[in-house]
Amino acid sequence: MYRSLMGTFVTLMMAIALSTSPALATAGINSAEKKIVLQISDGSPKKQTLVLNVAKNLIKHYGIDNVKVEIVAFGPGLRLLFKDNVNSIRVQSLSTYGVQFSACQNTTRAMTKILGYEPELNESAVPVKAGVARIIELTEKGYTLVRP
Repeated sequence: MYRSLMGTFVTLMMAIALSTSPALATAGINSAEKKIVLQISDGSPKKQTLVLNVAKNLIKHYGIDNVKVEIVAFGPGLRLLFKDNVNSIRVQSLSTYGVQFSACQNTTRAMTKILGYEPELNESAVPVKAGVARIIELTEKGYTLVRP
């Protein structure tokens, strides 16, 4: 119940922050002009929190309709997208604002061999064949790569 209430609170606070952003009123910015891919390949909880903060700040700055954000997780960074990660509520909340979370299947397979079971991913995670290849594809489509 606590987790459910916290998720509702976080979602509400993000909605308020994003709806009061001056960037939402900015005219003339095409959503195709601001496309950012955020890389998370570090298992550090601080780095995982940082990448989520960067995504939230980009949406707040540019406005929800003026930016596309995709977070690509691979290597130890895939832990961000585990269903039981401490940030799972934030991941779900950001996905409601259009942030896409891409989970590297190569890493999932490797972790399955190590753990002996397939890690359960957050429902917001979208599987991609290879995280690094996904980043390359996005940069070729005009996305700016940021590695917080």
